[in-house]
Amino acid sequence: MTTLICLGYGFCARAYAARFGARFDRRLGTSRKGERVVEGDMQLLAPESPGLAEAAAGAAAVLVSAAPGEGGDPFLPLLGEALAKGTGPIVYLSTIGVYGDSAGGWIDESAPLAGGKPRTVRRIEAEAAWQALGARVGRPVAVLRLGGIYGPGRNALVDVADGSARCIERDGQVFNRIHVDDIAGAVDAAFRLGFDGAVSVVDDEPSPACAPVRHAARLLGRPEPVPVPFAEASASMSAMALSFWADNRRVRNERLKRDLGVDLAFPSYREGLDALFAAGEGIGTGG
Repeated sequence: MTTLICLGYGFCARAYAARFGARFDRRLGTSRKGERVVEGDMQLLAPESPGLAEAAAGAAAVLVSAAPGEGGDPFLPLLGEALAKGTGPIVYLSTIGVYGDSAGGWIDESAPLAGGKPRTVRRIEAEAAWQALGARVGRPVAVLRLGGIYGPGRNALVDVADGSARCIERDGQVFNRIHVDDIAGAVDAAFRLGFDGAVSVVDDEPSPACAPVRHAARLLGRPEPVPVPFAEASASMSAMALSFWADNRRVRNERLKRDLGVDLAFPSYREGLDALFAAGEGIGTGG
């Protein structure tokens, strides 16, 4: 019996399980709420469950999507010993935030990792810890560094429709994005290939923060939100939001296409939002 384990069962893991979960005979995920069954075929276990550790030792594939906390990675202390007994591939979902700021310049996986923020330091350390586990026991560990994630229920169409969208402008600032379905495709490729190493998972077009908001407004036939200069908007931003805007980088995705063989379904926010709009996102919402 082949087993998939999702350590953290959130937006990305759900998208992967929905598209590719049928490749496995058994599907387990983690939940802080304890054991229950969701979506008919995904069994959720508490992270401390003996059943999870037992399954981890023989899992055919392990998808890790939980972010590290102040105490480090939440799963390695619990499951590291069990995972050391397995041989199947591990995919760790990280973030392009580990690259820090490139002043808007193009970078790829060869860029040095920049641990200028506490949460970035924790993420870099977690990446290294999972890679060290793989190296120690001979398991391939793919570290997928994700851009800004969007998809069903989590996109500019929803924000425009419910009135929460903001159009903040800052000269030269761009953001890298990726549709959750393309993340699922990258995870599947990494599992199938037994890929070992780091890959940036972003679309082809880093673009300003306002670009998807304006495109969403046009699709919905709504007025575009009034642009707000960053200097003005930053006065009311949280520390987390300010941190988000502190880095400006353009991330290349050649390794995603070349080494994982991923053909992006949504090469930019335009194709992604067009498909979400066609599926009814944002329609019938708001005033």
